[in-house]
Amino acid sequence: MRKQYRSEIVAEADLADDPMDQFARWFRQAAAAHVFEPNAMVVSTATPEGRPSSRTVLLKQFDSRGFVFYTNYGSRKGRELAANPQVALLFPWHPIARQVIVTGTAVRVGRDETAAYFRSRPHGSQLGAWASDQSQVIDSRAELDRRYAELEARYPEGEQVPVPTEWGGFRVAPDEVEFWQGHENRLHDRLRYVRVAEGHGADAWRLERLCP
Repeated sequence: MRKQYRSEIVAEADLADDPMDQFARWFRQAAAAHVFEPNAMVVSTATPEGRPSSRTVLLKQFDSRGFVFYTNYGSRKGRELAANPQVALLFPWHPIARQVIVTGTAVRVGRDETAAYFRSRPHGSQLGAWASDQSQVIDSRAELDRRYAELEARYPEGEQVPVPTEWGGFRVAPDEVEFWQGHENRLHDRLRYVRVAEGHGADAWRLERLCP
């Protein structure tokens, strides 16, 4: 099972000075190419002892400060990030033979920002955040459905659902961002931004090419 990638070479001169600007370019291109859920990313965390875990999560916002996703803070990833905030993100845009790999540090977003996003979610998703003690053992699917039904009766459509106290966002501030473009004969382009300073614009990042 092997596929030859055929695409244009990515030169250093083609890239933006800042990795978040470059990510925005590639994200728009992935969306224009109709990549299914281009905001889907694999979030990898680890315990302080180095035991890793990964899962797919939806990116909800990105800007100059980093990448934001939301979760239950009591979930496995929430607990691991509380103990070890080092995290990796992977955007696997297979149909266009691209991926973006981010490593950085996760911090919780403010409660006001969390509440604003929570209010923007569909009503059912708001109820689901309350019904599910994410990553915790549950007796059956019927128990989960029972919890949801009780919440649906308590907060019918159109009534405001309170923001769960143990639910919120993480912002991943990148230290490194790698842009990977597949090519024939395994001669892929791997261009990596490495943070070298804080707050100095383009001088805050070093761009380097990696062997594939």
